Amino acid sequence: MKKQEQNQQQNQQQNSEESRGVSIEAQKDAEFDQELARLMAPEPGGKHGKKKKKKEKKPWSRRRKIVTGVAVIAAFLVVRGIFGGGGEMAPLVSTQALERGSVQNRLSVSGPVSGTDSVDVVSNLHAEVTELLVKEGDKVEKDQLLAVIDSEDLQREVEIARNSYDLAAAERDQSQKDAESGYAKALQDCQAAKAALDRTAAMVQAGSEPPVNLENAQNAYADALRQVNSYTVENGKAVAGPAYDLRVQSAAYELEKKQKDLENAQVKSPISGTVVRVNTKVGQFADKPEDDEPMFIIENLDQLELEIKISEYSIGKVEVGQTASITADILDGRVVEGLVTSISPTGEEKGNGSTERVIPTLISIDDPESGLIAGITAKAEIILEEAQDALIAPAAALLQKEDGSLYIQKVEAGKIIQVPVDTGVEGDVNVEILPKEEGSLKEGDHILSAANPSLSDGMAVTEMPPQA
Repeated sequence: MKKQEQNQQQNQQQNSEESRGVSIEAQKDAEFDQELARLMAPEPGGKHGKKKKKKEKKPWSRRRKIVTGVAVIAAFLVVRGIFGGGGEMAPLVSTQALERGSVQNRLSVSGPVSGTDSVDVVSNLHAEVTELLVKEGDKVEKDQLLAVIDSEDLQREVEIARNSYDLAAAERDQSQKDAESGYAKALQDCQAAKAALDRTAAMVQAGSEPPVNLENAQNAYADALRQVNSYTVENGKAVAGPAYDLRVQSAAYELEKKQKDLENAQVKSPISGTVVRVNTKVGQFADKPEDDEPMFIIENLDQLELEIKISEYSIGKVEVGQTASITADILDGRVVEGLVTSISPTGEEKGNGSTERVIPTLISIDDPESGLIAGITAKAEIILEEAQDALIAPAAALLQKEDGSLYIQKVEAGKIIQVPVDTGVEGDVNVEILPKEEGSLKEGDHILSAANPSLSDGMAVTEMPPQA
């Protein structure tokens, strides 16, 4: 009987302990359910307390529910391990092995593709186009005939200008002859007047002639001398007046202009290239093409170039001679190589209200079989910096303190170790890691995939198993 009472007391005590265990587990489950409900609860309304309009949501797939549930559980375990778990579990952290590899700092900029040599063929002749000899897409050589303009009026104008020139030249020649003969006669008259003056002066001195005759002889000599000085003399020879030369020069200029117009009635290509635009047609006036565009646009498409505009913050790392990888939709995944050939010495406004300046830069594409065409947009990637066999980590793994110092959080023996580092080449995703202390980091070390400022140096953590 006594033994039976003891067994009953033991059973009651065991049931009581089990009940307390169940109560503790139930409390933990309740905490978990509350935290799960809080994390999965919809966000409150927008700013100023306004309720957002409910959107119709698609039902979650089973896979999405599982992934979301795992993520929520992991987040809850971290929170409970830090704040409410009674020290039973260290915070869970996601880590990865520190690797060696290469990292590149690439600059990616888009711009238009065009021919390296481009000309607009225009005409100032108000005459009809009588013949078109090329069409868009035709390849032409330098000085090849593109179009013919009505030249009947032009030929008549050339004849008129030539007659005017001939007349002006003839008048100048006649004037030259008149000047030469007139100057010769004036010299003779002057010499005769001087001789008469000398003779009269001698006779007046001898008393054989009155003094008035000497005065008359002096006046005659003065008149003859003025006549000689009225001529323009060059190298001892009289020349026609400058007005005749000016008339000849003006007529010669007009004749040259009309002859040039007549030559321009045959529209020729100034370069070798491809006709990319034809903006005129037969019967249209040459100086009035469609939409005030040039008659023809010729481009050298055998050598293309890509014009990009590089930010003032990156231009210091770009140099003439650097290679560029060029991609475009038209290339269907292929990559074409280019070369930086020109960097503008001045910047310009970026536009759209930005205070940033950009510098126009040209990249040449020498491959005539590249598949690129003028007029499209392409993207160029220039390797600004590159590091080989370097310790690399995701940029998200860097922890920056308030003083600007950088750290990598390493996990060793289940504890956080904050390793001070500098950075080298920075890529789009990964960054070159330069430990400040030699040996403080090595390939294979476990580092946090994403820095967590709430984890202090020496803090115990639990590494999450790597994801499959």
